[in-house]
Amino acid sequence: MSRLKIKYNRESDTNLNLIRKISLILATIILICIFLPKQARFRYEFQKGKVWDHENLISPYNFAILKTQEELNEDKKNILKTIQPIYDVNSTISREQIDQFETDLAEKWQTNKLDTTPQKIQDYRAVGNAILTHLYDRGILSLNNRFQNRNDDKSPAAKQYNFTLIQDKVATQKNTADCYTIESSYEYANSVLSNSSKILYKKWLLETLKNYITLNYVYNDQQTERLEQNALANISSTRGVVQKGELIAEKDKIISNETYQKLESLRKIYEDEGKISGNQIYVTLGQFLIISLALCILMVFLYLFRKDIYYNNRLLSIIMIVIIGMLAVLSWAIKIKIPNLYYIPFCSVPIIIRILFDSRVALNIHLLMVLLAALFVPNSYEFVFLQFMAGIVAIYSIKTLVKREQFFISSAIILATYLIAYFGLLLTRNGSLSTINVMDVIPFVVSVMITLMAYPLVYAFEKLFGIVSDLTLMELTNSNSKLLRELSFKAPGTFQHSLQVANLAEAAIYRIGGNPLLVRAGALYHDIGKMTNPQFFIENQKTEKNPHDELSPEQSAQIIISHVIKGVEIAKRNQLPDVIIDFIKTHHGTTKVDYFYNLFIKNNPDKLVDESLYQYPGPIPYSKETAVLMMADSVEAASRALKEHTEDSINTLVDKIIEHKLKLNQFANSNITLKEITESATIFKAMLKSIYHVRVDYDLSKKK
Repeated sequence: MSRLKIKYNRESDTNLNLIRKISLILATIILICIFLPKQARFRYEFQKGKVWDHENLISPYNFAILKTQEELNEDKKNILKTIQPIYDVNSTISREQIDQFETDLAEKWQTNKLDTTPQKIQDYRAVGNAILTHLYDRGILSLNNRFQNRNDDKSPAAKQYNFTLIQDKVATQKNTADCYTIESSYEYANSVLSNSSKILYKKWLLETLKNYITLNYVYNDQQTERLEQNALANISSTRGVVQKGELIAEKDKIISNETYQKLESLRKIYEDEGKISGNQIYVTLGQFLIISLALCILMVFLYLFRKDIYYNNRLLSIIMIVIIGMLAVLSWAIKIKIPNLYYIPFCSVPIIIRILFDSRVALNIHLLMVLLAALFVPNSYEFVFLQFMAGIVAIYSIKTLVKREQFFISSAIILATYLIAYFGLLLTRNGSLSTINVMDVIPFVVSVMITLMAYPLVYAFEKLFGIVSDLTLMELTNSNSKLLRELSFKAPGTFQHSLQVANLAEAAIYRIGGNPLLVRAGALYHDIGKMTNPQFFIENQKTEKNPHDELSPEQSAQIIISHVIKGVEIAKRNQLPDVIIDFIKTHHGTTKVDYFYNLFIKNNPDKLVDESLYQYPGPIPYSKETAVLMMADSVEAASRALKEHTEDSINTLVDKIIEHKLKLNQFANSNITLKEITESATIFKAMLKSIYHVRVDYDLSKKK
């Protein structure tokens, strides 16, 4: 019988892979350079109401003082008050309505059988015609509340306003008080009819006339808006001038509103001139060099400490996307001039990286991000201090995700860190409580709330790039999942074995360090291949009859070995992550099925044995977690075969099994030390004392 094989492909740093890596880094640098602001940056940092910490600032040239946004808004408000709305005369509709009234009156007269009365239709026609003519001559319009009560005057007269009337391209000035609205038109018609002695059926004629009263002065919103925009465009954005040589800000003095506006004006002129004069090329070159240096340092870190990420362009792409995305958001925020850059959820970066990778990678990337951002934000020291502190806390607060409420607990801790650090800086700089404003809290609260969006982004990255976070591992460890329920139904003994292995491995990883969620998930699924032939595995046999008794040792060994191959197939069919499949592949490494191997030798002492038929395909474990699972799986299975569960028997069993694995070099590729192996063995010994399941002893050397 030929040996069953599995091919395992691992990404290597080939020339093509290296080219892709370099292209990815260059693309990241170029995109960041495109997104970041290009103007030269004003060298001074300042805040209104704070102390000017620099030397006396003298104006280097004449420049105009920019108006504040409040001043501009007030100017706009005053300008808009002077604009008169434009109305167009619709002469056609007034004539049409009067003609239609005269045409329809006779029919309505007969329909209501008024021709049988002594009333004369000519009188009704004449009165109705006179009313409509008067109304349309004066004009019927609709009042626009935009132009009412402009001076905050609540009197009835203030509801009327002047407007410009366009008729045959001729403009005239009128007031709405001289015109009618639909409602006042009805009132006028009712008043005329009430005083008319010729009209007996006043209500009937009034209701008839209402059908022919409509607007003939129509508000022209486009012309009015164009007029307003032209007026607003002529508003001056400056007030006053700072002369060359004039003192702008004095050292150790509080920055007043006027001083602040002068500084803002100088900053804007300086940065705009930097953009116009051609310095943009040098600014871009400087950004390119800085970003290149930062990313090179990041790549060196990954090469030295996280080679698995360095050699995996897919994982590198995630990191680059996160960096580009956050710096793009920063650039956008600077361009639209949001009131406070602390609205930006910078802590989402370390949270995403921490969940997808680890704390060390998250800390390095967060530091890189904050330092790059500090080049383009005002008050860079304060910005770096706050973001760095909050980022560290964000990373530490989600060290292990086992409960969903940790998201909100982490957010609360981040917010507390922001507030403590921010108010601490205020007190340190100003030495007074009077500078503390409760409204300063709002940007941090908003930032933390937006940071919660990092968790859906983690899910998106997982699906797009096929990686596994602690959130996914939490879902995989749910014993009510479809695949684990199937395992518990088809192979209940194997399921119980997997639970015990998961407990052992998780406890060991907690002790020596690693990812407890990962090793637990791997342990729960490592034997799912036994579902295909559960009766061939002793823990699932319900009778004393053993199906292996009817097979040759080679056949039995191949069936036992096949649970690894079948497990991989089942895992892929159920779309389990690759990191979980690794546990299935490696939990037996390249060891032999010793029982059937020894049985063949015993039954065929004169024959040469093909060891490959009894050897698992491997590979051997290549991580701390997979190595611990191999040990936990072996000691848990073997402990069931002990006839007596004493302290000595358990200690001897665990030591014997682990020494055997070491002798076979099963841990050569995993990053686990002898000290960690010893500590794991100690954990196994302590926990196995509570296990009392009897298991058939497969050690043939003890049989006679």
